[in-house]
Amino acid sequence: MSDAYEVTEITSESKSDIIEQERYCCAIGAMQSVVAIHHAVPILHSGPGCGSMVAGFFERSTGYAGGDTAPCTNFSEAEVVFGGGERLRKIIQNTYKVLDTDLQVVLTGCTGGIVGDDVQGIVEEFQQEGRPIVWVDTPGFKCNNIQAHSLVVNAIVDQYVSRFEDEHPFRSARNTVNLIASVPYQDPFWKGNLREYKRLLEGVGLHANVLFGPDSDGVEEWQRIPESNFNVAVTPWFGLPIVENLESRYDQPYTRFPHIPVGANETEKFLRQVLNFAIECGAQVDRAKAEAFIQHESDAYYEEIDSLATFLLEFRYGLPNHVHILHDASYVVGLSKFLLHEVGIVPREQFVVDGTPAEYQDAIRADLDQTSSKRQIPLYFSPDAGRAQDVIRNLHEEGRGLILGSGWDKELARATGSDFLSIAVPSPYRLALTTNYVGFSGGLRLIEDIYLVVLNTYR
Repeated sequence: MSDAYEVTEITSESKSDIIEQERYCCAIGAMQSVVAIHHAVPILHSGPGCGSMVAGFFERSTGYAGGDTAPCTNFSEAEVVFGGGERLRKIIQNTYKVLDTDLQVVLTGCTGGIVGDDVQGIVEEFQQEGRPIVWVDTPGFKCNNIQAHSLVVNAIVDQYVSRFEDEHPFRSARNTVNLIASVPYQDPFWKGNLREYKRLLEGVGLHANVLFGPDSDGVEEWQRIPESNFNVAVTPWFGLPIVENLESRYDQPYTRFPHIPVGANETEKFLRQVLNFAIECGAQVDRAKAEAFIQHESDAYYEEIDSLATFLLEFRYGLPNHVHILHDASYVVGLSKFLLHEVGIVPREQFVVDGTPAEYQDAIRADLDQTSSKRQIPLYFSPDAGRAQDVIRNLHEEGRGLILGSGWDKELARATGSDFLSIAVPSPYRLALTTNYVGFSGGLRLIEDIYLVVLNTYR
């Protein structure tokens, strides 16, 4: 913590307290994980507003059949009283008639969860007919959408992928890995990030099943999950139930990198960690070629960094010297390390607003503490981003500040005289299509984005 000020700890209050500016949504928001699979369709056994709520939160996220267009049982008073099982059965039947789907995933909302319809039994009727359909219990009171992402993936693995296990011998593809990283749409840059992870892993001699987005082969890639030699998890906590399930089911070990790798330092660490693990698992990779790839990418990165020298010298008194980040744990830690060591912007108070379970917080704090041996970076865990904003408002900073957060933080930046870049949901002020912040190229893109914001303030 800086010697110039003190900060009041953000504490966990009773469940009756109001949470302001929550940066995630309820469990049924994991329908976005289904939307992110090519030709997969979520079917909502819920009230009519759930899909609209999810689409409104994430914006520009409907995909093939998501948001307002997702099939829904539109739970009403009649279904609450008499049950909605028959209505769900008809919706599933009609969806097959209307939509060309490769996979259907039934997700239950709060009303369906409270009433207790036999969703599993109804879905199993269609499974017995050979239909590619699974069900997931996702009432909003169960967990948030970040945790429910693992529920959806594991449901697909257990109920759908398992049907193809005889065709795909376990761990038979020695150089193939399953990548568990960005949560689709919750990470605004998930498409670009997954694409860059795939490119980087291919660069060291591995083929990656990214499972989601345009760089996946859709359900055919999911069917091949058992063949993978091992799994790569890039996460401080979310997604761990997925790799644990795959390890239990297919005897696939996993290696975990605890935060998003941005820039040269962390990307080199990430790739070498994966490379070493691949060799331990018997993958047939050429270490010399892999190291040559890493060196080439690093050299190209630093060539661009060197070209910044004149710019940074000329504007050194007019650039941000400190940063506050409001994001999930992976981004908070990964960006803090990158900005301090490779951009020269000092991380001050950092705020993890993804609802990180208490059992993972000490490890995340320890990871951030390794960023610098000269200063401690204050880290706060709270789903209440409104309280995080109050902390920032009450600070007395010297120099020009930068805030990296969601669209809700734009006014905060204006009030504190800070520069602002929207990198988290909800983000109405930014359109992200294929942008990535992962890897060498992701670090360069983040530098571009930050200094574009800064330079736009000059007149």
